[in-house]
Amino acid sequence: MNKEQEFLKAIKKNNFQFITGVPDSLFKNICLKLENKFKFNKHVVASNEGSSIGLAIGNYLATGKVPFVYLQNSGIGNIYNPLVSLADEKVYKIPILLFIGWRGEILRGKQIKDEPQHTKQGKITEKTLKLLGIKYKILNSSSNLSLEIKKMKKLAIKNSCPTALLIRKRIFSSSQISLNKKTNLTFNREKALKKVFEVLPNKFPKISTTGMLSRELNELNIKNKCEKNSFLTVGGMGHAISIATGIALSKPKKKIICLDGDGAMLMHMGSSATSAQLNNILHILFNNNCHDSVGGQKTSSDKVNFLKIAKGFGYKNIYSLSNTKMIGKTLKKALKKKTNTFIEIKCTVGHRENLTRPKNSPQYNKKIFMEFLKK
Repeated sequence: MNKEQEFLKAIKKNNFQFITGVPDSLFKNICLKLENKFKFNKHVVASNEGSSIGLAIGNYLATGKVPFVYLQNSGIGNIYNPLVSLADEKVYKIPILLFIGWRGEILRGKQIKDEPQHTKQGKITEKTLKLLGIKYKILNSSSNLSLEIKKMKKLAIKNSCPTALLIRKRIFSSSQISLNKKTNLTFNREKALKKVFEVLPNKFPKISTTGMLSRELNELNIKNKCEKNSFLTVGGMGHAISIATGIALSKPKKKIICLDGDGAMLMHMGSSATSAQLNNILHILFNNNCHDSVGGQKTSSDKVNFLKIAKGFGYKNIYSLSNTKMIGKTLKKALKKKTNTFIEIKCTVGHRENLTRPKNSPQYNKKIFMEFLKK
């Protein structure tokens, strides 16, 4: 029995009736199997980690049973407030079992190398859990999943508060299981991004969201020798549009481009209520209905009408595209507008396996981008 099967058996054996969270690559196949195995009222991929805590609290209030919440440790910031102000033993005393992927983990006193955005988070993960007063257990490849899940669930019930399991790398399989996502679309995000890239003048600043999109943009920038005009938001999922808006406020005469993803936009969607007030924002959403960078798990974007939402926020020019031929024409039209534009580009799941990561440090990216903005 592999660890994924062991996990699913442990969930069933320990009688968890409700599971929610935001996927992590450390247990991506578990998330995909949960998606296939459980109905919507039993398993929900939340828009952000904080809302998953809210969902868990609501479920507990309705059923009296301990909910299961999974997340990457980068999402601890999003759960901080609902844990402290709602679930805490000094407030509503809500038992929840947290299943946390430990990116940038510390092993035998040394930090395992990871992406830059996980360095600080990895170092402070245990300290943060201790600060929050959350009892936790670190799982490794030799751990008995069923037993440890049982123990931490029992402790959550006993103390009427959240407990956590901290997941090290390589416990679960890193190989990708088949997604079988049916779609009528014929192009993926990278192909769509290339079309966008061909049309956007280099003089316009680009802010790209965390994940595969920034990695794809980085390759295009290197190939075309125009790295200075892009800010790659390698962490802080969902905040690229706010960064773009902050720049747009200070550069009102310059068109500012935000290259966003559906999972990221859903995570902090309220930010668009501010960006839509500025005429110099061009907000481009690549919607493939999945969390591509952590395994391709579904988002809820197939149930979301982004055009109506964008219109409700106040974007002036709104388009939804599902073929590459219209990308160039629509962008050229948008660039001539004196008011803002929101463009949704629908594309398929998936990315190249040999997609590279930025070689330059985030500090270097910041430096050359700030120099570009001064022009």
